Amino acid sequence: MKRATKTTVLKPAPADEDDTRSRVLGAAFNSFTENGYAGTSTLEIATHAKVSKRDLYALFPSKQAMLLACIRTRSDKMRVPGGLPVAASREALGATLTVYGKNLLTQLSDPAVVAMFRLAISEAERSPEVAAAIDGCRSATVETVRGLVVHAQSSGLLPHGDASRIASRFMALLREDLMMGLLLGVAAAPSRARIAANVADAVTVFLDIYRTPTR
Repeated sequence: MKRATKTTVLKPAPADEDDTRSRVLGAAFNSFTENGYAGTSTLEIATHAKVSKRDLYALFPSKQAMLLACIRTRSDKMRVPGGLPVAASREALGATLTVYGKNLLTQLSDPAVVAMFRLAISEAERSPEVAAAIDGCRSATVETVRGLVVHAQSSGLLPHGDASRIASRFMALLREDLMMGLLLGVAAAPSRARIAANVADAVTVFLDIYRTPTR
């Protein structure tokens, strides 16, 4: 007698939450920068992201939460790119700082990012969480460089001292008044060549200031 075979019913795979989140943030970012925070509705974001409002609210409880997530997402892109070798010489340290500096200035000078920061600053007074997110973005970039400084100090590539202060000095050399000019609209986004030149100057001056003791 032939045994009945059990039929397996394949259920549809659940929607990729990461993909949905990415689409929602992309739509929110574009809408915020084009129409402003007050001029953007969650319905508009959901429509552009091609998701239901129910799915949108399952990911983000409010429009402000989406704004905060957009800021944090941009902050993550300003970290040191992965795959960089650990610096074993002053030359290698300079190369690592150069890669980091180019990535940071490229991200900071992106017109969409500048627009987002203008928007976030305008909302900071009414929404302390937004101000905290902006400050967190700033702190994260300094902390990234601080980690590079601490490792370089432990390897004898940089002199000992307050790593946070040294990292802040590099950031000041790197950015100069670029961000202020962009936010005020009195400076144009720098070209790749200009970014490369600015970063090269910043790294050269930084390594010249923080020389290791002559043995």
